[in-house]
Amino acid sequence: MLDRMDRKILEILQEDCTLPVAEIGKRIGLSTTPCWRRIQKLEEQGVIERRVALLDPKLVNAGVTVFVSITTSNHTTEWLERFHAALADFPEVVEFYRMSGQIDYLLRVVVPDIESYDAFYKRLIAKIELSDVSSAFAMEQIKFTTSLPLAYAAEEKLA
Repeated sequence: MLDRMDRKILEILQEDCTLPVAEIGKRIGLSTTPCWRRIQKLEEQGVIERRVALLDPKLVNAGVTVFVSITTSNHTTEWLERFHAALADFPEVVEFYRMSGQIDYLLRVVVPDIESYDAFYKRLIAKIELSDVSSAFAMEQIKFTTSLPLAYAAEEKLA
């Protein structure tokens, strides 16, 4: 269960997970030890999966984002396992979803340029049979956040 204090802690950590526990506690009106215990509990419960550094894609030469729509006529368990394993070998794939509707899978791929995407595409279609692969290049990123909305995490919803 997430109470109001847990949600406040999570809001702060989603913005800056490098803050000292004492500073987080100060911001929400808790002393260091109770705040630390709450953070530990959130980690043990799996609410906090991990703490990471977010990198600027342009500064690490991965500034081109491509959304790749994939359809397949093969939906066997064996094919799905091969497809999932194949995509695990592509570090350019930063998000991978199974979809409902007209497409079967949606990938978010980051690369330095169109030529790099073309090389990725050729490696992908050589690894596994696909019915259709359609690509859409992002022209501009309007919004990006890793912060999840916590208004839905009310106590009664998690019981």
